[in-house]
Amino acid sequence: MESMQRQENPPKKKKKQNNNDKTVKSFARYSGIAIQMLAIIGLMTWAGVKLDERRASDIPVFTIILSLLGVFAGIYTAIKDFIGKK
Repeated sequence: MESMQRQENPPKKKKKQNNNDKTVKSFARYSGIAIQMLAIIGLMTWAGVKLDERRASDIPVFTIILSLLGVFAGIYTAIKDFIGKK
């Protein structure tokens, strides 16, 4: 009877489960960071396009400036999240 109980290794299942949980948490974290970056860049670009439409200029100055600002803001928040949360 004891030999049958020793054959079952619940701790190994828990270890595998913990590893899967860790993988899912990492995937969710990095996906969230990517979505956050896309949202920041998209919102800033949209704001630049709208400002350029109101200004009615040949050169899309606000789109260029706000797009680049959005990229830098997205990279900044991603780096901050990478370093800050462990």
